[in-house]
Amino acid sequence: MRPIGFSTGALALSNFRLAPEALQGQPVNAVELSALRYPELQPLLDALESLTLAPYNYKSIHAPSSFSAEQEVRIVDRLKLSVPRDWPIVLHPDTIHDFSAWRVFGKQLAIENMDRRKPIGRTLEELNIIFEKLPEAMFCFDIGHARQCDTTMTEAYRILREYSKRLCQVHVSEVNTASRHDPLSFAAILAFAQVAHLIPPWVPLILESRVTQAQIKSEIDNAQKALPIAAVWTVSA
Repeated sequence: MRPIGFSTGALALSNFRLAPEALQGQPVNAVELSALRYPELQPLLDALESLTLAPYNYKSIHAPSSFSAEQEVRIVDRLKLSVPRDWPIVLHPDTIHDFSAWRVFGKQLAIENMDRRKPIGRTLEELNIIFEKLPEAMFCFDIGHARQCDTTMTEAYRILREYSKRLCQVHVSEVNTASRHDPLSFAAILAFAQVAHLIPPWVPLILESRVTQAQIKSEIDNAQKALPIAAVWTVSA
């Protein structure tokens, strides 16, 4: 079975402690600890050793999605000091002020493709520019972002064909016209299934759908329907 779990920000906005509690007893073995707002980062890093993370075989952390150039230096230093080296650090490319500052993370850094609000990171060509500047970085594929940018899933197909070897995790949710992460619709499930064969079976699915605790199991079921493990998955050339 493909590793699967949730982003803490989807289950408890701005409260990373509540999400692991909500996931107790659920069929999950992966988690992304989210600090999307700059003031949330240091409290999360300070609490890492006290969090109950043993049930999760895969753990990652999502860096803030907006910060100044001065804050960038502090963020990089804090992440280097506190985040275990085997945890991917997910980063939005539009937040970067100094690409050279992030090269220190090498393969630990995971660049995420963006939604249509953002000026970069939405298409294969835009991602190519970013990976030229961060040649060792891995890739966090947000399939909801990709579908929002191109509902035909053609761009998703192109991105995955190019970067499936860099994939370390996949963000899964419905992304609506206002760029909100909603529970998966039937249309999204059908669309995502078109490119499921391009995702290696060992790559974790991290759900970003904003759901209640009662909806967690059904959302996991829908994600597994949308992105089943293919009998043969296609390796990019």
